[in-house]
Amino acid sequence: MRDPNPLEPAVAVRNLRREYRRAVAVEDVSFVAAPGEVLGILGPNGAGKTTTVETIAGLRARTSGSVRVRGLDPRRDRAAVRRVLGVQLQNARFHDSLTVDELIALHRSFHRDPRPADEVLEMVDLHAKRRTRFERLSGGQQQRLAVGIALVGRPEIVILDELTTGLDPTARRRVWQAIESLTGVTILLVSHAMDEIERLCDRVVLLDRGRVRAEGTPDLLKARTGAPSLEEAFVALTGRRPDEDAEDER
Repeated sequence: MRDPNPLEPAVAVRNLRREYRRAVAVEDVSFVAAPGEVLGILGPNGAGKTTTVETIAGLRARTSGSVRVRGLDPRRDRAAVRRVLGVQLQNARFHDSLTVDELIALHRSFHRDPRPADEVLEMVDLHAKRRTRFERLSGGQQQRLAVGIALVGRPEIVILDELTTGLDPTARRRVWQAIESLTGVTILLVSHAMDEIERLCDRVVLLDRGRVRAEGTPDLLKARTGAPSLEEAFVALTGRRPDEDAEDER
């Protein structure tokens, strides 16, 4: 195991392929995220977005290609990657009987220099629920807690999969503000919300049927297609609306 190389890109994906028996979920996906960049991963349901970010997180093995997180292999160098990477997955679950305070304390114990618990609670607006068991939180509150836990270890890189799914408008804005406060942090943001992508992302990688179909700033994608909005650019590039299924997400 080696320490991260500060000269490496934050995340580098090269010719990534992931097969499930005879089905190909991701085919020849390549992109790079620069240090401090907020990179949107956009695509219809089933495009391979979750497979891609779970492979970057080391949760899935790749069939071929390479993935590096600060120059580290997320499967081979798991301990070193955990020191620099925070992850909030779409369907994250925690121990139902533990309270918000207990879950944050548990995850703080995994890191050398964790954020103070009160800071985490403030970032995701869960002070009022700190003594509530996970099973008694609403879906939106569970989502906010997952975001907070992803940020506990002061990660240099964060994967956020469907960041604000299930949140009311006030909670969405609060989470957006928390993300915008993460100066210098590289963020891979998987989202269907075009307003979220346009507000938070420096650049977008558009996946469709397991391949990269387009890459660039939101304004560049709109200019490329002549579309007045990012959602219409998405439709022009994929032939589907953002919430329309392609195939079952792997």
